[in-house]
Amino acid sequence: RTVRRRLAARFATRTAPAGTVSAAHERGIPTQRITEDANLFLLGWGVKQKRLQATTTGDTSFIAVKIASDKQLTKALLKEAGVPVPEGSVVTKVEEAQRAAARLKAPCTVKPLDGNQGKGVTVDCRTPEDVARAFAFAREYGRKIIVERHVEGRDYRVLVANGEVAAASCRRPAHVVGDGVSTVRALVERENENPARGAGHTNILTKIALDDHAADMLRKQGFDFDSVLPVGVSAELRGNANLSTGGTAEDVTDLLPESTRLLCVRAAAKIGLDVAGIDIVCRDIALPLDAQRGAVIEVNAAPGIRMHQYPSSGEARDAGDAIVQGLMGDSDGRIPTIAVTGTNGKTTTTLLIAHTVRMAGKVTGVTTTEGVFIDGKQVAKGDCTGYWSARTVLGSPDVEFAVLETARGGILKRGLAFDRCDVGVVLNIAADHLGLVGVDTVEDLAQVEAVIAQRASKVGGLNAADPLCVAMSRRVKPETEVVYFSMDAENPVFLQHLEDGGRGVYLQDNAVVVADGNLHQELVRVESMPVAFGGRARFNIANSLAAAAALMASGFSNLQIATGLSTFVSNGRTNPLRTNMFDIRGVTVIVDYAHNPAAYKAMGEMARALLPGQLVGIVTATTLVPVPAAALAS
Repeated sequence: RTVRRRLAARFATRTAPAGTVSAAHERGIPTQRITEDANLFLLGWGVKQKRLQATTTGDTSFIAVKIASDKQLTKALLKEAGVPVPEGSVVTKVEEAQRAAARLKAPCTVKPLDGNQGKGVTVDCRTPEDVARAFAFAREYGRKIIVERHVEGRDYRVLVANGEVAAASCRRPAHVVGDGVSTVRALVERENENPARGAGHTNILTKIALDDHAADMLRKQGFDFDSVLPVGVSAELRGNANLSTGGTAEDVTDLLPESTRLLCVRAAAKIGLDVAGIDIVCRDIALPLDAQRGAVIEVNAAPGIRMHQYPSSGEARDAGDAIVQGLMGDSDGRIPTIAVTGTNGKTTTTLLIAHTVRMAGKVTGVTTTEGVFIDGKQVAKGDCTGYWSARTVLGSPDVEFAVLETARGGILKRGLAFDRCDVGVVLNIAADHLGLVGVDTVEDLAQVEAVIAQRASKVGGLNAADPLCVAMSRRVKPETEVVYFSMDAENPVFLQHLEDGGRGVYLQDNAVVVADGNLHQELVRVESMPVAFGGRARFNIANSLAAAAALMASGFSNLQIATGLSTFVSNGRTNPLRTNMFDIRGVTVIVDYAHNPAAYKAMGEMARALLPGQLVGIVTATTLVPVPAAALAS
């Protein structure tokens, strides 16, 4: 159990980022944890991505964070902006602190200049001895110490996000209430057993510490750890009301007057923070601050939102959603994404699509069995058809359009790097690598590769000639359109689909034709496509039909698709080991990655068509052994 808890603590998302990430999910924004155990997240993909760490966003100014961490500089800027702040000064020695407190002629608060989460803060210091103890406590957290006028009242936190007040809470310091029987120590132990309390920021509330500061707070109230509190009598154990030191919170958002809302927004803007926690002390938050000598005592960068998401009382506020709204606006953070799978033809189809997208002026991220390519430049080599390679593309900040070759091995090993794609293409299902990882039949293989069709949110592109692909049409989401492609214009499945008003791409009279409702348009002649090798590479014609279907489904015009298909050249540089032809001393040599019976058959048909009566053999990248022509003919 201890090991499980340790693992959960290590990998669990903390409360603040969990709130914002959950809000992103509610908006349909894809999220990605940068590393397994970091609380740094990527919201969105490609050019639409934003980074988020707790409540600090990628738009948060570094200078603003530095200003907020310097409490004296923050006060100076707030005072300049007309925001009420308590008078005070910065000291480095206890004698200076005592003199500064004497000048204030009022109870004072002592705290570290650059502290956070209420660490080292002591309030209501009235005597030189109080100041000396508070100074020593503050010095545990910083070298420079602020001594300022203690503002009477309750502690409030106002969350400002994107120039608006998102939530407000009244915070109460860690405390216990007597029952007439139990000691303070026992009451704290009992409260710390509350499942809502945990260490640090892992739970809604934080456990209460019985330390020297708690002892000092109790002493001021006439108690100690072994005191038995009368029934209903409350004892505070902290001078600040931060949740990180065991405090609790009550929502008061609806009580804020307009003047206080505007003041808080102005304070955040003056410091330069897109997300800020404004700490206010006053007697009644429902009244304007200037009517009660209330003041802003701090402005916090990366404010906690537990108190707003999970108040001890009052209405819960979706602070995470307010932060995501400010960061993402109305964007869902997604870039157009096409995923391509199938037994044969994945790489060529992926490259055909990507080439066309680039020709249309989009910065394209591509994964294939040859590597990862961003805007035509290779950034990784090797078989890159799995989870991590897709993450590389989707996480690239300059990518506007993603085309992802997705192999069954990657799906089985790690799953998909995306929750959904716009278009999912399944080319064909044939016997390949059967007997591995529980995939023993082509039906098993179809189950795996159907994941791409099921993850398509807009269009599933399917091969009308493959029964296993056709069967996937029943498994796509109800709102997802099916677009078929077919090498046979008379295919009954394809014809019925068109008759029912569906869209598709087919081959007729050596031309690629797109059908949209009742309109059939010739897109490009086969002889105009270099990848078709004059119409002899029929498997590449099939790949071109699939590419055209995916591009049509993605909103590209017929002219853009025709331009892409007629300018893509498949050779050793652009598409290595995919139907690469060489002339060696007058002998035409074809090199291809064919590695299963269906691919061998397709290569044999192409070779015979190219070189009738002259075929000697085919060299494949897998075996590198010539296959006799007689074997190919069988």
